[in-house]
Amino acid sequence: MVKKSFQRIYLFFIFLFLYLPILVLIILSFNNSKTRVQWGGFTLKWYQGLFSSSSIMTAFGTTLFISLASALIATFLGTLAALGIDAMKKRNQAIMIGAANIPLLNADIVTGISMMLLFVRFTRLGMSTVLLAHITFNIPYVILNVLPKLKQSSRTTYEAALDLGATPWQAFFKILWPQIRPGVFSGFLMAMTMSLDDFSVTYFTKGAGINTLSTMIYTEMRKGIRPEMYALSTILFLLAFVLLLFMNFGPSARKEKNEL
Repeated sequence: MVKKSFQRIYLFFIFLFLYLPILVLIILSFNNSKTRVQWGGFTLKWYQGLFSSSSIMTAFGTTLFISLASALIATFLGTLAALGIDAMKKRNQAIMIGAANIPLLNADIVTGISMMLLFVRFTRLGMSTVLLAHITFNIPYVILNVLPKLKQSSRTTYEAALDLGATPWQAFFKILWPQIRPGVFSGFLMAMTMSLDDFSVTYFTKGAGINTLSTMIYTEMRKGIRPEMYALSTILFLLAFVLLLFMNFGPSARKEKNEL
C-alpha cells in the first residue's frame, strides 16, 4: 500500500514538472497584463494581435512550410532507406543503423555549423539550405521508426504474393504497406515535430530575412518576448493535443484494437 502511494506521488510530481510550465504559458496567453507576475484580467487581445502581426504570421508560415515539406520528403527517403537496410545482411544492417544513430547523438550545434560550412562552399544560404538541412537530420528518425515495423512484418507473405503473380508494387501496397504504415506515420510525426522545434540547425543554415518561430523568439529574448507568442504556443500545444487524442482514440485506433 505504501509503495503504491509513493509511486503515485512520484508520478504526480513528474507530470507536474512536465505540464506546469505549459499551464503557466496558457494562463499568460489570456493575461491582460504584459508582466508575468501580475494577473491583469482575462483577455483575448493577444490572440487578436497574433493574427494581425505580419512578422509572426510570416515566421509561422515559414516554419510550417519547412516542417511539412521536410517531413514529407524525409519520410519518403527514410522509408526507402529502411527498406534497403532491411534487405541487407545483419553485419551491414548494424553498420547502417549505427551510421543513422550518429546524427541523433550528435550535438545540434555541430550539425548546424557543419552544414553551414558545406552550404557556404557551394551555394548561398536561403530557404533551400534550411529545407535541405531539415531533411537531412529528419531522415534518421524515419528510418528508426520504420525498421522495427519491417522486422515485425512477414517477408514470406510478400514473396508468396510475388509467386502468385502480383507485381512488386501490388505486393508492396497490399501486403507490406499495411504492416509498416504505423511506423511510417510515427516517423513523419516525429520528423515534423523535430523540424518545428529546431533552432540550432535553422539558425546556422538560414539566409538573411528568413525567420522561423524558434529564431524569431531567440532574437526577441533581448527585448522581451511578446505575449502574442504565448498565444501562438498555446494554439500549437492544443493542436498537438488534439492530434494525439485522434491518434489514440480515432477510428483507425479503434479498428486496430478490434483487430487485436
